Amino acid sequence: MNKRKSKRGFGIMEVLVSIAVLGLLYVALTNLQSGNRDTLLRIRGRDGAVEVAQQVLDSLRGAGVKSLPDRDTTITIPEISRTWKGQPGVVSHDMTVPYTVRVEISSDADYIAESKSQYEEISHVYAKRLLVHVEWPFKSSTQSIHISGVIR
Repeated sequence: MNKRKSKRGFGIMEVLVSIAVLGLLYVALTNLQSGNRDTLLRIRGRDGAVEVAQQVLDSLRGAGVKSLPDRDTTITIPEISRTWKGQPGVVSHDMTVPYTVRVEISSDADYIAESKSQYEEISHVYAKRLLVHVEWPFKSSTQSIHISGVIR
């Protein structure tokens, strides 16, 4: 009788329980991979926004403070897109993110040189403060970063 019991296979209940456990593990792994993919896409989008903001600041620095308007103003830059070739997930594809850029230019009392005499009063702005806003869509929301700088 002992020989007969040792040759038995798995019962139907054991097979069903093991299938259910493996199914739950597969669903959990799929959700984890989806979360990792979303995180990777969010990070790439943010890194692209930082790159765009830095390029805008560098371009305005290269142009110099004299190229900026004298009054406080906001400049909207046409849409800038970045594309990455990547493989977040099983299928290789390109990721393109459109960025909207707005630059606030303001004079600051810290960057004004003044000279007074009994004949004239001279005031000169030698630097301006910039605040670069970069926005991009991610899923059903709008992500944004803000970078500030000074142009002399």
